[in-house]
Amino acid sequence: MKKRDLIQAVALHTGVDKKTATSTVEGTIDVILATVAKGEIVNISGFAKFAKIKRPARQGRNPATGETIQIKAKTVAKITALKGFKDIALGVSPAPKLNTKPAAPVAKPAPKKAAAPKKPAPKKAAPKKVVKKKKK
Repeated sequence: MKKRDLIQAVALHTGVDKKTATSTVEGTIDVILATVAKGEIVNISGFAKFAKIKRPARQGRNPATGETIQIKAKTVAKITALKGFKDIALGVSPAPKLNTKPAAPVAKPAPKKAAAPKKPAPKKAAPKKVVKKKKK
């Protein structure tokens, strides 16, 4: 599922128009990204935990040569799936039911078009009369 598919599904499920769903989904993503960039943890209960983790420098080994090397300190992004998400993804718990039918039309009614004049039905040719020849 791509972002536009997610927006469409949210719009159908919540019964809001696509523009509102777009701003909601994009706003949620922006808030998560900005909060994690500051170094705070975002924990969406039953779904996922988003965090910025600082890893210290450490000793490691080159797997090809076995040589000991120094690994620099770095910062990484970490997303952890929480129990509620895992249970649904692995089939332990049932997935929530989604409303896939569009809600009552929210859009403005289309302007009425003038009715096109009907064409007369084509005339059928009269059946040909079969003339029987008299026998002599």
